[in-house]
Amino acid sequence: MAYRLPPLNALRAFEAAARHLSFSKAAEELFVTPAAISHQIKSLEEHLGVQLFRRMNRALALTEVAHACLPLLRQGFDCLAEAVELARAQDETGILTVSLTPSFAVKWLVPRLDNFMSRHPEIEMRIAASNDLLDVRRAGERASATDPMDFRREDVDVAIRFGTGHYPEYHVTKLFSVQVTPLCSPQLLTGEHPLLTPDDLRYHTLLHDETPYGFETESHWVQWLRVANVEGVDPARGPRFNHASLAIEAAIDGQGVALGLPVLALPDIHAGRLVIPFKLVAPLEFGYWIVCPAHTAERAKVRAFREWLLEEARADELALAALPQIAGADTIHAHGV
Repeated sequence: MAYRLPPLNALRAFEAAARHLSFSKAAEELFVTPAAISHQIKSLEEHLGVQLFRRMNRALALTEVAHACLPLLRQGFDCLAEAVELARAQDETGILTVSLTPSFAVKWLVPRLDNFMSRHPEIEMRIAASNDLLDVRRAGERASATDPMDFRREDVDVAIRFGTGHYPEYHVTKLFSVQVTPLCSPQLLTGEHPLLTPDDLRYHTLLHDETPYGFETESHWVQWLRVANVEGVDPARGPRFNHASLAIEAAIDGQGVALGLPVLALPDIHAGRLVIPFKLVAPLEFGYWIVCPAHTAERAKVRAFREWLLEEARADELALAALPQIAGADTIHAHGV
């Protein structure tokens, strides 16, 4: 069947302008000028023989015709995107793009990545470190240039994120739960003020991980010290880092005590660069999750990577449980620590 359709660029310009109700914002999203958007809209209106926008003083409004056709147009764009994904799915080798936070990349994934690549030499890995939140908009809504990470726009196959696991419309698999506990260099266990009990933290610098996860309410140290019944320690003092890996490195250098995730520090603990000074851990209500679009979850390369991640996570959980500092440790519970 032959379709007498207007130019695709004009339809894209209309959809973006209708979503934003702004030619300027549509232009920013599509990386063109507002004048170009205006020209495309005018061309589309002439092609269709209808008016799509009511142009008011510093404002735009959709006409009834535009309101009626916009949902179907959005469905059409979604169908086009899915058709492209299906075409890509025929090639199960090639590049696998993984988005994850910088600290998780540095401290967990990258050191063991050669193991996956040796198993799957047909898959070329691309690691995209980012603290962007996942795009959790409702199905049918489209992304703008200022939205959180969008799998299609950024050509991402798999994301690993720290959070609650509530990512509607996505295929989600829990990688592992996590717990938090103070971490420090072995040299802090001796000296004038050895770190033997939580109360001894008053003599040491606190290192703060301020990774922007998007759901913080108060300092993790504030919560941890409160539920550990520690008084006389100022939870606000000490340097702040926007990546967990930086706080861990500062702890390794003996600059203070980091409140961190043992799963990220496991190689440093095994190597003796870090120790857990006392048997007191706090499980988090959050965890690490493997996330991908539902329609690409069973691609061979995505499935292979997910299965390998889960295998590595199980090994780490066993290694953590075997640590003498964690085995039999007292557990404290703090909301959102």
